Amino acid sequence: MRLSFSAMLLCLLLPSAGALADEVKVAVAANFTAPMQVIAEAFEQDTGHQLKASFGSTGQLYAQITHGAPFDVFLAADDSTPAKLESEGETVEGSRFTYATGALALWSAQPNLVDDAGAVLRSGSFKHLAIANPKIAPYGLAATQVMAAQDLLEQLTPRLVEGQSIGQAYQFVASGNAELGFVALSQVYRDGKLSGGSAWLVPAELHDPIHQDAVILRKAAHNPAAQALMNYLHGERAAGIIRSFGYQL
Repeated sequence: MRLSFSAMLLCLLLPSAGALADEVKVAVAANFTAPMQVIAEAFEQDTGHQLKASFGSTGQLYAQITHGAPFDVFLAADDSTPAKLESEGETVEGSRFTYATGALALWSAQPNLVDDAGAVLRSGSFKHLAIANPKIAPYGLAATQVMAAQDLLEQLTPRLVEGQSIGQAYQFVASGNAELGFVALSQVYRDGKLSGGSAWLVPAELHDPIHQDAVILRKAAHNPAAQALMNYLHGERAAGIIRSFGYQL
């Protein structure tokens, strides 16, 4: 079959979609699961690049990265872990920035259990309180800081149920295995509304700020999709999605 001159010229001028698209593998802190799923779809539609996300606690993801996991970009739940990778020479210089500031919520799947001041913590009307492991999950650390600030940590420690990530802590509460728990606001909030149950939005002054940093990892220094994602996270469409889940920028 012979192609006409015009057809051959069109083939030369229009590269295939596969030639234009690249893939970015992203390690994402569990608190950012829902926003990332929305951002990933929008990113792929707007850029043509493919995005594959893996979710877990910041500490778990750091361990995977340092053991050679094939990630290109890391979206952590804190700023200290990306900074540590930066100091270890594992990131692209100058790529780190804060993509969101998180908020903590005390949440129950039961509609009337949690009051809007968190007084339920002193009531003793529950058996189990879920948190993420504070050693590897920044939201878990923030939860312990809240309890300590209210002189409740020692009292509540026997009731704590620890998840390996804030995602697992949320599942403990959603499934009813724990009556209430400290979760990321983004897990129970969308577009200014609580998605169900009852919650106390924890005042930010009760814990250290949850500044969440993103960084390009060294092995992705020449991956166009990695840089495209970082640019996208700076853009207005991503910003609107991030805000809709209760984060600040």
